[in-house]
Amino acid sequence: MRIGLMGLGRIGAFHAETLAGLDAVDSLVVTDPVAMAVATATERFGATAADSPEALLAAGVDGVVIAAATDAHPELILAAVKAGIPVFCEKPVARGVEESLEVLRAVEVSGVEVHIGYNRRFDAGCVAARKAVLSGELGDLHTIRSTTLDPAPPPPAYVAVSGGIFRDCSVHDFDIVRWVTGREVVEVYATGGNRGADYIREADDVDTASALLTLDDDSIAVISNSRHNARGYDVRLELHGMKDSIAVGLEDKLPLRSVEPGVTFPADTPHHFFMDRFAAAYRAELTAFTEVVAGTRTSPCTVADAIEASLIADACTLSLHEHRPVRLDEVRKG
Repeated sequence: MRIGLMGLGRIGAFHAETLAGLDAVDSLVVTDPVAMAVATATERFGATAADSPEALLAAGVDGVVIAAATDAHPELILAAVKAGIPVFCEKPVARGVEESLEVLRAVEVSGVEVHIGYNRRFDAGCVAARKAVLSGELGDLHTIRSTTLDPAPPPPAYVAVSGGIFRDCSVHDFDIVRWVTGREVVEVYATGGNRGADYIREADDVDTASALLTLDDDSIAVISNSRHNARGYDVRLELHGMKDSIAVGLEDKLPLRSVEPGVTFPADTPHHFFMDRFAAAYRAELTAFTEVVAGTRTSPCTVADAIEASLIADACTLSLHEHRPVRLDEVRKG
């Protein structure tokens, strides 16, 4: 198949390499405002250059991968959908929920498949955890813990437009809690603080945050995030049930040092970057998208799924600023 790729920044360039290595992908068509990025992709991967998104959509592509800036997501999704071309788009759908809902309505009317990128749904450990929940082997869940700790803060320019830690970081935890448990979040309580990086405080954001999520079966999810985890990139998920407890991320590259006598775990070099920790998940995610394009499966993460994760982020942001519990109904707009 012929896949179009819009956006060749850090994640877009990574996707170009992944797509070029997939058996199902015969050719790539790429576009980006930065000419050097396009030239690099055409040279490295034999991709065809398109001078605009419109030209790319007219180039006979079977599917489109959108890795452009967030502000461009709605317009690019809608353009591809209007052309009847299946879409993979990195999260979020749009900067705000109202605009995301407009995209959702257009997608539902079109019947075109749109896959939003939440790569943890394709991580082997998370997949195994979901199977354990669905099989009933854990019994009823009572506590879920999801952790994302970055090794260093993002640059000031990113923080200024990211929408805050809950929207750009914790949202991955929110999505994976929903997906693995099969439950919906009904209420949140969030808190946060600043332990460094003054530009984060100046952007009215926090660099360390936690959220308590109450799910619709009265189980509780505990979310923990930080921009300052010097030992590495730490992503874990714990599921505690009435029959058993399991964990994702407890492996030898875990960025955590045990001080128990005689314990050598973890024994390997810690993960230090999300592309390292989730390289296999990204490949599985884009492989799944080629199956969506081929018509052999439906979207594994829909626009509606992505909106739910964004609503949880909005509720946590409101809770942080107003120092109170927030029910999801308060931020739901449609």
